[in-house]
Amino acid sequence: MRRGRTVHYSPSRQRQLCRGAPAAVSRSESRVTTILFDLDGTLIESRMHLFLPAYYDGLAECVRDLMGRESFITHLRRATRAMIENDGTATNEEVFNRFFYPLAGRTREELQPVFERYYREDYPALRALTENIPLARQTVQCARDLGYRVALATNPLFPATAIFQRIHWAGLHESDFEAVTTYENSRACKPNPLYYRNLLDSLGCCASECVLIGDEEWDMVARELGIRTFLVRSSATQRRPIQTPPVWEGDLAAFTHLLRRLRDGSHPETAG
Repeated sequence: MRRGRTVHYSPSRQRQLCRGAPAAVSRSESRVTTILFDLDGTLIESRMHLFLPAYYDGLAECVRDLMGRESFITHLRRATRAMIENDGTATNEEVFNRFFYPLAGRTREELQPVFERYYREDYPALRALTENIPLARQTVQCARDLGYRVALATNPLFPATAIFQRIHWAGLHESDFEAVTTYENSRACKPNPLYYRNLLDSLGCCASECVLIGDEEWDMVARELGIRTFLVRSSATQRRPIQTPPVWEGDLAAFTHLLRRLRDGSHPETAG
């Protein structure tokens, strides 16, 4: 349920996780059909250094009659780490349940109604810790209007209700996207290459057909599979240095311009 430390995979492990992912193809040999949007830091500024502590505190407050605050947050973080390390044998939700409830010493039947009430009644208050990003809605709509397939490739560490609410705070709707990754429907997390491979499989498209726009290293690693990447900088970019160079970099206005050029059949070296 949170972003964690960077997990480093060896080249052999990456090949195993990618299940034979194709190498990047020449830009002159592929036509972009699908745009993958990151959410936090790309379509909405969530300021996770403030958002996550408030999120943890809110959840802990809801279960205070059942568990101590510190032990609850510790167990929550351990279960989140297990999701980040998911090898694809189960959904992230299943992994979370398998780790969290035994650690907490409580059953899912006891805590799930409490969590559902939190997301329904208290989680909306976290909107005050987010900011709208100018052009976010217009950029997604531009991609749709140009005929691209559009998916939301947000790190699936949260349940659908939490992700859908943040989509709404960004001025968008889940129906704006052909697919949205959540912890219920995903079997891996960023930065595991398996996350991107599974998303490509669910969309039925090749890496060479896709462009991913995001603000973090965990987004840029998609390039290892042959997905072309666009870096839009946010506050999170400064906290985790970019190690995998993107194909392009710029703001959302530059990305919109790039979408039009790609649709026209161009293969620009720069976004501008």
